[in-house]
Amino acid sequence: MATFLYRVGRLAFRRRWYVALVWAAVLAAVGLGALKAPGAADEGFSMPGIESQKAFDLMEQRFPGATADGATARVVFVAPKGEKVTAADHRKAVEDTVSDLADGSQVASAVNPFQAKAVSKDGTTAYATVTYKVAADDLTDASKTQLDQALDQARDTGLTVDAGGTAMNDGGGAGGAAELIGVAIAAVVLLVTFGSLAAAGLPLLTALIGVGVSMASILALSDALGLSTTTGTLAMMLGLAVGIDYALFVVSRYREERANGRAPQEATSLAVGTAGSAVVFAGLTVVIALAGLSVVGIPMLTKMGLAAAGAVVVGVLIALTLVPAFLGFWPNAVLRRKARKSGRVQTETKDNGGTRWARFVLRRPLPVLLLGVVGLGALALPVTSLQLGMPGDEAKSTSTTERRAYDALAEGFGPGFNGPLTVVVDAKGDDDAEGAASTIAKEIGATEGVVSVSPARFNEAGDTAVFSVVPSTAPTDEKTKDLVTTIRGERPGVESATGATFEVTGTTALNIDISEKVQSALVPYLIVVVGLAIVLLLVVFRSLLVPLKAALGFLLSVLASLGAVVVVFQEGHGAGLLGVETTGPIMSLMPIFLVGIVFGLAMDYEVFLVSRMREAYVHGESAQQAVTSGFRHSARVVVAAALIMIAVFAGFIGESDSMIKMIGFGLAAAVLLDAFVVRMAIVPAVLALLGDKAWWLPKWLDRALPRVDVEGEALTRAADTPEVPAPAGQEAARV
Repeated sequence: MATFLYRVGRLAFRRRWYVALVWAAVLAAVGLGALKAPGAADEGFSMPGIESQKAFDLMEQRFPGATADGATARVVFVAPKGEKVTAADHRKAVEDTVSDLADGSQVASAVNPFQAKAVSKDGTTAYATVTYKVAADDLTDASKTQLDQALDQARDTGLTVDAGGTAMNDGGGAGGAAELIGVAIAAVVLLVTFGSLAAAGLPLLTALIGVGVSMASILALSDALGLSTTTGTLAMMLGLAVGIDYALFVVSRYREERANGRAPQEATSLAVGTAGSAVVFAGLTVVIALAGLSVVGIPMLTKMGLAAAGAVVVGVLIALTLVPAFLGFWPNAVLRRKARKSGRVQTETKDNGGTRWARFVLRRPLPVLLLGVVGLGALALPVTSLQLGMPGDEAKSTSTTERRAYDALAEGFGPGFNGPLTVVVDAKGDDDAEGAASTIAKEIGATEGVVSVSPARFNEAGDTAVFSVVPSTAPTDEKTKDLVTTIRGERPGVESATGATFEVTGTTALNIDISEKVQSALVPYLIVVVGLAIVLLLVVFRSLLVPLKAALGFLLSVLASLGAVVVVFQEGHGAGLLGVETTGPIMSLMPIFLVGIVFGLAMDYEVFLVSRMREAYVHGESAQQAVTSGFRHSARVVVAAALIMIAVFAGFIGESDSMIKMIGFGLAAAVLLDAFVVRMAIVPAVLALLGDKAWWLPKWLDRALPRVDVEGEALTRAADTPEVPAPAGQEAARV
């Protein structure tokens, strides 16, 4: 591996113009494809194999067109204090607003609340449901403007008017501000680390090129592969983070080789052969973790994982080809200012912050290990009270109209009104479909925790009925989950009595089913991802204990970070500091996201840090000396890489969407804990306690595993004689 990558780096350095032109051509081609590609329709969220999804599919089959994913807006009218919305002047204002809303070119219907009996018992609150002919993403600016103007005109009459529903979605997600903040902080970190604008700018430039290629490819293939507009969010986040880190690893090793007296071309080749090997295997662990998301069985999550894995592959290829090509164009620009002026690159001192920290840990391995494990264990304890769900409008800021509409409906109609259950009765083959539906509705209505049941609505064939069930508790309340379980538990008796079957669905039931499926998929996902990564690390480090230690350390850090998420977003401690106004269940997909993404990134630091220790050990240093050598060469780079990752992820905490806040906080906390506690403290402590046993491998396994020479032993033998670096100001790599 090292010899092959050495040749790749050498070729990229010598043929730098060709390499640069090839990447420019690739970027132009995929960019042109993205511009010409038709926009892919968002397929929506689906999860095969759960009851809620089966019920949705049945509704689409039996009620063709009725369950199309047209956007909806629920407009809530609240009368001034002491008045009723049924008063003549207020009633007229409501009816005029509904009439105005119905005139929209994309509006399918707007239901008058007084005709639909959508008025609270105390007469203070009413709501009108507006249904559109198109999905939320296809609403025109004119339709959105008409809705806003109608709400403003209604407010002018003295009513409090707010709206929720899919029509109010602004296509949120992480905008450009989060990425810009992350890039800005990354630039500062790189500048401090390297002391050179060029050295700081090179990883940023190549990472942005990689992200451009990845995002343009996703857009170009979106129609053919059915990728939604949200698929690229994860790819952009990870592509930017790993792109900077991988280029950072190569540039750092290049500067080190220059300090050892190598000429630019040889230094570049050695950097790609050694640090490039770590990049390849680190990238493979990230790809394994992301591709493993397909185990969960959620199509959208599978596509997001594969798209992000593709972005990581692009980042690896950029680091192995374009970075050495740029080093060929500017071989001295990435050096410190003093070295550029004198033309002499001095060997770095052997003692730095990394060596001092390593010696501190080596002198006290057991206390450091215990402190790290106990600290992470304490942070992980809140995971025992983890509640999963899908936060909705109740998690938004009170400054949003969606949150105010949610609160008004809960106050006027009860907390369960915002999350009604939908029951689909399949009476096909039953002689008395109406009687069966009526019996089922009556039985469900008598269940404790049910406030009301709406009249059943039948399809044209008369063999399928749909009715709504309003719980007494909020959508994210644990009692609502128990109610869904109770209703489904009553099904066998009801079905035997009526001959018809029914299923429970709706947004609330769907979220409950998703949470349960994600929880059940988490253990198999961990087994697949961690198992494959352990095998990969066995090949890299040729050690049995080091991969096991890496996996256990990751589990500690991911559980601790998930515990931190629970403390802030579920229990509310420190939530105000992050702008989180409402606490509640943790997003169902959060554990899977955290495990998949953080595992890959954690292995980045493991591979880069421990591979330098393995390299030193193979070249004759003792186990203790190898740990110190690894920290001398890698600690600063790993710290810089971790700070960049944290900056990129933490930038998303500033977003208004609570779920994006949660993802950004969780990922930033996980990288912080894994890089600084696990990799920088627990890892050297464990290696110090194990000594030479850390690198033990059974002979039969040693013979079975392929040899990849990640340590670059063959390269070291071939490059024992240092070359004289070129004078400053000259292109030292003319060959």
